[in-house]
Amino acid sequence: MMRMLEEAIIYATVMHQGKVRKVRNIPFILHPLEVAQILSTMTDDEEVITAGILHDVVEDTDGTLDEIEKRFGKRVAYLVSSESENKYPGEDRADSWKRRKEESLLVLKNSKDIGVKMLWLADKLANIRSLAGSYSEEGEGLWTKFHQSDPDMHCWYYRTIADNLELFLNKTGAFKEYIKHINFIWPGTFDSDKARYKKYKEVSVEGCKLIGWGAKGDVYRYDDELVIKVYNHNNTYRDVEREIALSRRAFVLGIPTAISFGIVSVGNKYGALYELVESETVSALVSRNPGQAENYAKLMAELAKVIHGIRVSEDDPFPDISLRMIEYIKSGVFYESEELAERCIRLIEKLPKSDNLIHGDFHSGNVFIQNGEPILIDMDRVSRGRPIIEISDLYYFYVILGEENPSVVEDFMGFSYEVSKKFFYSFLKYYLDTEDEKRLKEVMEKASILCYARLIRKLYKKGKPALEERTRINGYLKRIADLTEKYDSIDITV
Repeated sequence: MMRMLEEAIIYATVMHQGKVRKVRNIPFILHPLEVAQILSTMTDDEEVITAGILHDVVEDTDGTLDEIEKRFGKRVAYLVSSESENKYPGEDRADSWKRRKEESLLVLKNSKDIGVKMLWLADKLANIRSLAGSYSEEGEGLWTKFHQSDPDMHCWYYRTIADNLELFLNKTGAFKEYIKHINFIWPGTFDSDKARYKKYKEVSVEGCKLIGWGAKGDVYRYDDELVIKVYNHNNTYRDVEREIALSRRAFVLGIPTAISFGIVSVGNKYGALYELVESETVSALVSRNPGQAENYAKLMAELAKVIHGIRVSEDDPFPDISLRMIEYIKSGVFYESEELAERCIRLIEKLPKSDNLIHGDFHSGNVFIQNGEPILIDMDRVSRGRPIIEISDLYYFYVILGEENPSVVEDFMGFSYEVSKKFFYSFLKYYLDTEDEKRLKEVMEKASILCYARLIRKLYKKGKPALEERTRINGYLKRIADLTEKYDSIDITV
């Protein structure tokens, strides 16, 4: 180990020669040496510690990843690359600050290499130690020394890093110290318990039956009385805490929802335990008994009426759901036609301000039946707003997603596309309490404006649409254009 580390120290010292740290004006080389020392408290992996010594070479000197790879190997170069921001030459560093941070945070979030996570923690701990020392001497004047002078933005950056590291490194002294310094500079950012030793209960879902799934994660039957929701890698501890808090408030307001009584770790993911005795999702029940789809659709419609009939106050923590729909349009239709995007946004903004409660992710995979009664467990998108947006979500899940590829809906719902379409139609009929074909068609057309906008956004999320996707997008745009000419309001009366 010593030979690689000694070579790295010599190489980094030469590369950083003459450079000083921004805050305390001390020789720059002291920082990577401190990072290496912090890493040595978490691991004896020489490649990780070596990367700590070299982590600023590419970003702050003329050194290159190719040179590091030749001298120290591929993994060391990979680890260093995870800490090297895009430079955006010619662009003011202050202007590119947030973009650079967001891009680098994605690398941290998506990496499954524990070495990357340890390297990030060691580097940011060394940085925040220095920040805390200077903050205790200079106060708010400290921030004028940086390209980003807004302390709230620095708080966002350090807090987001902690959120992404907690599940993996919360037992280390380095993580506890990191939290302590964040709370010193920005009091109350984290619960003080996070700065003390805490071990999450570790559980396994190996051998457990998968009984539900969705965009946020999967739900397993853990035992006769418990189910466990296992969140995907994109969810931090803060996300899980937020969903549980929303669930509790929604329960108080009258939504039939199960309350989680504990956050656990499931491998390298978070989980939440719920007490749901002998329960199944509506999707599972429809899959087993497709002939009963209409009855379950009626039950879902009655549940939706209960939810939408609840009124919330300004003090409740629920966002305006129309903001999410506007963001969908800005992330898709806007790239194709600014005029059409503005037309869609105007329709959303014309919706009356509403204090109706909206679930925000309402479908049969998120509703359990226990002793004949429906119970919701997926509450992270609970919002306030007009029912048409919830209706558009349902239409999207059950009908629109399957128009070109029915298997997408079948895989998601667990039953055939034909049953899915009938399920939605029955739901809408019972929700609106009408069999008037004209009325039902009108609501579906209004909902489809938002659905097709969402499909365009879905394609853009994967990157610039490929040539074969252009035909689909053009078709969606035409439908949106025709329908926005036909309707000057997308609101519905219930």
